[in-house]
Amino acid sequence: MPANKPRVTIEGTGAGRKDTVIVYGNAAGTPKPDGSGTYGTSGSATVSVEADGFQARNLTVSNDFDEARNQHVRGHQAVALRTAADRVLLDGVIVSGDQDTLLLDTASKDRLGRVYMTNSYVVGNVDFIFGRATAVIDKSVITLKKRWDGSSGGYVTAPSTPAGRKGLLISRSVVDGDVADGTFHLGRPWHAGGDASLDPQTTVRDTRLSAAVKAKPWTDMSGFSWKDDRFAEYRNTGPGAGPASGDRPHLTDAQAAGQEVSDWLAGWKPGS
Repeated sequence: MPANKPRVTIEGTGAGRKDTVIVYGNAAGTPKPDGSGTYGTSGSATVSVEADGFQARNLTVSNDFDEARNQHVRGHQAVALRTAADRVLLDGVIVSGDQDTLLLDTASKDRLGRVYMTNSYVVGNVDFIFGRATAVIDKSVITLKKRWDGSSGGYVTAPSTPAGRKGLLISRSVVDGDVADGTFHLGRPWHAGGDASLDPQTTVRDTRLSAAVKAKPWTDMSGFSWKDDRFAEYRNTGPGAGPASGDRPHLTDAQAAGQEVSDWLAGWKPGS
């Protein structure tokens, strides 16, 4: 969806999300048919949205790249949905893949890109919600998936938020899946291109966490410490939740008052 086509809605006509499916199977390392190289992570996306005001409803977007059958391919990142726009609404959708499923980006580092996802499902295993957008996943299910070899382990988020901007907010949702206990991190800081000026942020609040979530839910990435960035929880429940500690920061009530869904949307009313 190119930038010069704003305010487009794609809506499935079936009775449910699974009745309309948009699917393809490129990965970052998949060779282009014209011999000009590989697709790269962002180029692997089944659906790519660069148009402001885009809406998707009542459908599934999937990347079905088969890691097990493509072990010879270098670069298994395989994006299902990429957004690089502002005021993107994802309502009642399924976004499914393995590694790098949902890329929530912006048109450029200095541009705001707000995304509101609700009543939806995101499925994956490694860094499968990632990017520099100001994005809310609200009242949704985040489904943890085993890797191609049947093993458990992975990372839910990998934000690359610019300093001074809000990153990823998971609110009033569920994190669960058919994986082993204590095998998934909630996130790690992605300093894309080694950019030390970035200040990655993930907040997970008012969300039920399954036992799959590690007791130390945040971890480092590519030499950058998560403790130097912005990772926190607030009022989570379930067997994967835990008390505040140096390895598990919790927001205070005062801090949480400034990290509501409305703070992320900054005046935008999705669907209007």
